Amino acid sequence: MSYTSVARLYEHDRYRGVYVVELEDGSTRLATRNLTPGKRVYGEHLFRVGDAEYREWNAYRSKLAAALVKGLRELPVKEAQKILYLGAGSGTTVSHVSDIVGLMGRIYAVEFAPRVMRELIVVADDRRNVIPILEDARVPRRYRFIVEEVDGLYADVAQPEQASIVADNADMFLRDGGWLLLAIKARSIDVTAEPSDVYRHEMDVLRSRGFEIVDVVHLEPFDRDHAMIYAVYRRR
Repeated sequence: MSYTSVARLYEHDRYRGVYVVELEDGSTRLATRNLTPGKRVYGEHLFRVGDAEYREWNAYRSKLAAALVKGLRELPVKEAQKILYLGAGSGTTVSHVSDIVGLMGRIYAVEFAPRVMRELIVVADDRRNVIPILEDARVPRRYRFIVEEVDGLYADVAQPEQASIVADNADMFLRDGGWLLLAIKARSIDVTAEPSDVYRHEMDVLRSRGFEIVDVVHLEPFDRDHAMIYAVYRRR
């Protein structure tokens, strides 16, 4: 196994379960402790410190990592949590969330595209806390027999009405006081509108459905016309 040399590694002072890696060339990277030592998910660098192995968390490949680099107020993902993940893709960010929640946690990873799901299943084969679900996030009743009440909801669904899709899932699965991280791609909602107008509209929808907005960060230069919304859900 080939490891990238590390000058220093320490836990992030704001984000529990996230680590800062200082390389010998003076640059820094984010990382998570690898739940499956010796295995990569998307070609990321591996770091070895003592008996532990860490995986680079690339902000150009993961919108959640980009949000952390851009200073998201806090990372609500915690060890042993149960999380519903909408728009899981091939499992890049899912794998880092999997590292953080650990084997006592669980991630219900919903993905609509069969081709991408095949890649996600490969990731889930090595990670017992990831449950892949081939379904449409717009119809949460189809997987309500699989998903239990969850502590958090992460959504990266590049479709119109993103906030409404998220709220429908929250009504069915998210506990009172649970958290939401919503990655909004403005151009997927309305290619003619200004991104800032799109973000405001989606936040208004969330507020009308019981969410309190905690923070919003724009993800440039990592993802153009994207923002990450962090909110808390209050059941009515």
